[in-house]
Amino acid sequence: MSSSLRKSRFWACLIAGIFVGSLCAHAQVTMQAGLNFTATTYGDTSSALPPDPDGAMGPNSFVEFINGEFAVFNTTNVDNPVRAVDVDFWAAANVNIPSDDAVTDPRVIYDSVSQRWFASMVDFNASANDPTVYANHFLLAVSATSDPLGAWNGFRILADPTNGYFADFPTMGVDSNAVYLSGDMFQAGNELAASLISIPKAGLLAPTPSIANMKRYGDLDYSFSGMALQPVTCFDGSSSGNIVAVGNLGTDSNFHSNLVNMTVLNAGGTNASLSGATDIFVTPYMVPYNDDQGEPLFTPIQPDGTTMLAGNDARICARAYAVGGIMYAVHNTEVNGRMAICWYRISAAGHKLLESGVITDSNLDLFFPAIAANANGAVIITCNGCSLETYVSCFAIAGQTVDGVTAFGSPLLLQSGVVSYHGDDEQLEELLDEPALSRWGDYSTISVDPNNANNFWIIEMYPSDPANNDVWSTQVIQLLTTSRPALTISRSGTNLTVAWPNLSPGYLLEAKTNLAPAMAWTNMPQTVLSNATQFYVQAPIPKGQQYFRLYHP
Repeated sequence: MSSSLRKSRFWACLIAGIFVGSLCAHAQVTMQAGLNFTATTYGDTSSALPPDPDGAMGPNSFVEFINGEFAVFNTTNVDNPVRAVDVDFWAAANVNIPSDDAVTDPRVIYDSVSQRWFASMVDFNASANDPTVYANHFLLAVSATSDPLGAWNGFRILADPTNGYFADFPTMGVDSNAVYLSGDMFQAGNELAASLISIPKAGLLAPTPSIANMKRYGDLDYSFSGMALQPVTCFDGSSSGNIVAVGNLGTDSNFHSNLVNMTVLNAGGTNASLSGATDIFVTPYMVPYNDDQGEPLFTPIQPDGTTMLAGNDARICARAYAVGGIMYAVHNTEVNGRMAICWYRISAAGHKLLESGVITDSNLDLFFPAIAANANGAVIITCNGCSLETYVSCFAIAGQTVDGVTAFGSPLLLQSGVVSYHGDDEQLEELLDEPALSRWGDYSTISVDPNNANNFWIIEMYPSDPANNDVWSTQVIQLLTTSRPALTISRSGTNLTVAWPNLSPGYLLEAKTNLAPAMAWTNMPQTVLSNATQFYVQAPIPKGQQYFRLYHP
């Protein structure tokens, strides 16, 4: 990194003892790719369509969990991963899956607080003509240590013991109190309701892991809960039990203007309960999956001119994330005939929309987004994108929040696709005797590095074989970010506190009484203190005006 990027200055001032605001331009996080490697290619150990790319970074390893495969990549030698077939992973975790069953829709999270891994999927009857006729199970596993290659303990949890519904598109979230599982409940192909389960984390972390205090919240009416529930993952204790969903994920061709937020109360105890639902009203969004039969009226266009690639509806398909009391979520929308991204910042405690926006590109369809953020104000979105000029490729979009306002840059290309993808067109066309869509997705994933919150880890998929248009690969990318810390001032009695996030070490706090060029900045003589979230300096409130800045040598 060049030295010029390290010399970041943030200014704030006091005039007559009253803080009057920032004097600096809006900051923008800088971003570059670090480690960047292909993880799995179609036909290696997985022939899934789609692979559902999911993964997370731990202390030393990146874990890829996709349909068909569980793989661990030591980041010092990514060329020699340890791989296991997904059903073998569950067998090693002591989960007995019947021989005629298969598993799907993987999720994996590394919890830096407990230093454990959590993984989930659902099973289904692979031999049935319509698996949704039968009740299936949530699968949940927890590692015994921070080493994903060590022992795991798993559970097979009947998804719906009351009505026997089938749980599809399972989601998972982890916070300081509990692990949360959710799914969309089907019966004979009809989507009926949402499910939600919370499991106290203390029981899962016990020497003999237990789900004894698991709590179910029934089959939830979509009009109450919203659709495709995403439990919010949070590692800093600023959010607990939060669940977010879109009001409608694509069952009509109308605009929709609400998200839904619910909270599991006392999630870590024996008497957990579910709060009422709060509608969070947002700028109306158009659902891209929006005809009466659930077929897309448009899909992402590829360089061969086809629009036969199945993109995404408006569900929050990747996990929601919270840090510093703020929840982050993304989903797809449609703008001027292209797929675009809606993003949100929501108060975890107040359940109020703080900020939202739409990211569009004049050339690209952007689809299957995921989002994460750190306490320094860096917000990163990852997604796929394609156009008539661009094969399906992997992108990231960097944003920075300063004084409650988030600004995003342009999509950064991380990995280029090499062919127009048609993964299962021929097979489905023969079966259906009509043109068929190629499955893509069903999500991408981004996680914050537990060792350095300024680094983010992404896993996406892209078409990787120019000679075969039905081959996908997953790509793992480390994103190195440098964000300028926001400087804040508060007062307590006759003292003031000047603070900045503790993700930004090495900065000096300087001051002067006016901004004249001839007056030099001087170091504040007080000791720099720190707590769990910030560095800070405490000093007497000056009698006159005072300007402060952070300076990184």
